[in-house]
Order: sequence, then structure tokens, then C-alpha cells
Amino acid sequence: MLLPDNIHPEHSLYYNGSLVLQELQRNGVQPFFGLYQKIKEVNEMSFPTFLLSLDWLYLIEVAEIDEKGRVFLCS
Repeated sequence: MLLPDNIHPEHSLYYNGSLVLQELQRNGVQPFFGLYQKIKEVNEMSFPTFLLSLDWLYLIEVAEIDEKGRVFLCS
């Protein structure tokens, strides 16, 4: 759910996408599962939410995953 109207904002994809984006800005290119582990340490984000957040960042052309499984910011 992008903008939930009956739950806490921290459950939205906008919020969780911002956490993924902050981690990518802080540490640059990262392996897919390594990025998930770092995000999970800070925020108890579930794996499906992480995937949806990455999908959201990809759709708005902010992040991509290369053929080696590394996540990076688009320029």
C-alpha cells in the first residue's frame, strides 16, 4: 500500500523506500541481500516490504539491480 489511510505511516512504501534510499546514499553500491540485512538491522522491515520498496524505487527510476545482484542508485 503506497499511502495507507488507516495504519501508521511507517508501514507505507514511501517510508520504507526512503529507508532503502538512505542506505544506498550512505554506502553506495551494495549486494542485494547485504542491503536487506543492513535495512533489517535498523528497521524490522519484512522481506516482501523490502522487495516492494525496491520495486517502487525502480519504477520511479531511482535504483536498479545489475546482473551481479548489486543494488545501486541511478544517475
